Amino acid sequence: MHLSEFFRNGRFVITCEITPPKGVNTDEFLNTVDMVKNHVDAVNIGDNQRAVMRAAALAVCHLLKQKNIEPVMELTARDRNRIAIQSDLLGASMVGIENILLVSGYPPAVGDHAQAKPVYDFDSVSLVSAAKSLTKGQDVTGHALDGAPDFCIGVVANPGLKPAEPHLERLKQKIAEGAQFIQTQTVYDLEVLERFMEAVSKFNVPVMVGHTMLRSASMASFMNSNLPGVCVPDKLIRELEGLPKQKIAETSLQLSIDLLRRMKPLCQGIHFMVAGWEQHMPTVAEAVAGKRPLRP
Repeated sequence: MHLSEFFRNGRFVITCEITPPKGVNTDEFLNTVDMVKNHVDAVNIGDNQRAVMRAAALAVCHLLKQKNIEPVMELTARDRNRIAIQSDLLGASMVGIENILLVSGYPPAVGDHAQAKPVYDFDSVSLVSAAKSLTKGQDVTGHALDGAPDFCIGVVANPGLKPAEPHLERLKQKIAEGAQFIQTQTVYDLEVLERFMEAVSKFNVPVMVGHTMLRSASMASFMNSNLPGVCVPDKLIRELEGLPKQKIAETSLQLSIDLLRRMKPLCQGIHFMVAGWEQHMPTVAEAVAGKRPLRP
């Protein structure tokens, strides 16, 4: 089911990112999905996220569809030329995948195959344009398709990036090309989200704010140093400093709940990036948005 249907019906949408297996054993992956599936509207599946080679997102999303779990399939411009990208999109549609998230993709140098050659035949804007073209019944060269896919197209945004103007301009172009929803990088500062939502209000598309639960003060400091646009306020870091191990999770979850409750009126959903804390995601999701039947 299209995420756009949920948004249109006024539902506060919850998604959660689950990392595909690095190998063909799906047991651990499916156990992780089981932890969150009844608390989300869809599960995001990355496409060799952060340039680390893993099982193909298309195959993993198909596996979820077979289990009646709605996937959001990520597709990067990094690894394929325009022929392969369009081919994969058509293949995804054939197996019932409707929600896609289109991203440029981290460069290979940051991942586990540093010598891999990046493709980037499409940039992030032309990637959206290509997907939208397919839904209109033709490929990017104008050749007619024998049956068109029906996608709900999502894109990513980073509310904390500075300067904001170039990023917002690219986002505007992606919306103009047909993007239907936005999932953001994790945000910990209410004022940052307020400024971003004001800036994108003219685009008239739903925004899902990204969130990662903080597993420690050192994790928060690492994010501040290594993730562009992400800023964990000192106040939150101090709340976690010096806590005994058994108190970390309790304190962190309450920080997440308090923050997301304040952010909820500003946005149309939450996208969880759980970083190994899948078992805690239902607690936060229920506290913020209530129980989530898989099919509303």
